[in-house]
Amino acid sequence: MTNPTVNPKVPLSYGSSTHSAHSANNPITASIAASRSRIAVIDVLRGLVMLVMLFDHVRETIYLHMQVSDPMDVATTEPALFFSRLAAHFCAPMFVFLTGLSAWLYANPSSGAPRSATGFLIKRGLLLVVLEWTLVTFAWSGQFPPPTIYLQVIWVIGLAMIVLALLHRQPRWLLAAIGLSIVFGHNLLTSLSFDPGSLGYYLWTLLLHRGYLVADGWIKVKVTYPLLPWIGVILLGYVAGPLYAQTVAAASRKRLLLTVGVSCLVLLGLLRGFNIYGETQPWVHGEDIVRTLMSWVNFTKYPPSLSFLLLTLGTGLILLAWFEAIDNWFTRVCATFGGAPMFYYLLHLYVLLILQHLLVAIFGANHGVRFGVDHFWVVWPTAFALMPLLYFPCRAFARYKRVSTQKWVRYF
Repeated sequence: MTNPTVNPKVPLSYGSSTHSAHSANNPITASIAASRSRIAVIDVLRGLVMLVMLFDHVRETIYLHMQVSDPMDVATTEPALFFSRLAAHFCAPMFVFLTGLSAWLYANPSSGAPRSATGFLIKRGLLLVVLEWTLVTFAWSGQFPPPTIYLQVIWVIGLAMIVLALLHRQPRWLLAAIGLSIVFGHNLLTSLSFDPGSLGYYLWTLLLHRGYLVADGWIKVKVTYPLLPWIGVILLGYVAGPLYAQTVAAASRKRLLLTVGVSCLVLLGLLRGFNIYGETQPWVHGEDIVRTLMSWVNFTKYPPSLSFLLLTLGTGLILLAWFEAIDNWFTRVCATFGGAPMFYYLLHLYVLLILQHLLVAIFGANHGVRFGVDHFWVVWPTAFALMPLLYFPCRAFARYKRVSTQKWVRYF
């Protein structure tokens, strides 16, 4: 969920409507505003999916006793929980895709000559791996050392960045070919398996199969985000980077984003509609239209199936095109969150950890050692109530990040 800093001198939020009106009569100001809009939309979409993610993480804080499988069990999962979880599916693909896109912008700044992103991506990727093993793991478990280290989205983004660091100098067509081959082809490999304890088992668990790297002992280690599909996604994000070059007209960029986004959804409709390919679990007619729809969009996340990626990335590309021309309070709020992604991620996890301890202290533990609510709808107002609490620290850090000369802030 973190991205290389695009350009510390470019504001990460849109200008005011007054400024936009003035820009129309001033070519220089209009050019600056267009550049701001072009870059800021990345933070807008990143911030939006981060807010959506909050709902799912609140669920895991106060509604954890109602577990969901992957894919979800349509027969036993209530629709409100199902569709809230489905919305959260958009987060990881867009984080990883925008990481690749932002890496291209880092390597090709509009204000100077191209620069190598290798060192920056490797250092940042390693930092994310370390954060996953330490601060993130503690925030989820509340214990140190934790009984199990879950290698999740921060870990996989870090590894994907390291892979991108090693590959990004290759021709763009080759990166596109590798990315598309992985995204479209990895479903063909899901049936492969290896005996536990073998070298193939450990490699396959890291790349494509969710499972334990260390199943016994003092600390267990489990891979929940296998790496291979996310390599494909980050490469495609990097390939899409030139769309955001200063020389590309906004209308052309929007047209291409919409074309590719809609094409992804059309292809999904064909492949999924006829249960051809892209998802191991076919959809079936349910007892009513809601259950049928739930079955249709019930995609595998760990690892992300082709259907999962066509839905999330296709919709994400359409949103990128749509949000670029929108400047209002909502997009500015989203851009503020999106301008401090790693800071937000750590902050919201620790706020939720504190919230769980407070609830146990006040009401007592009613689900093992945890406190949980009895009705899923409580998750939604809780998440909305937390947003202002998270907004102001993120705004302060985003402002500091834009003006600071300290190198460490670029990594958050």
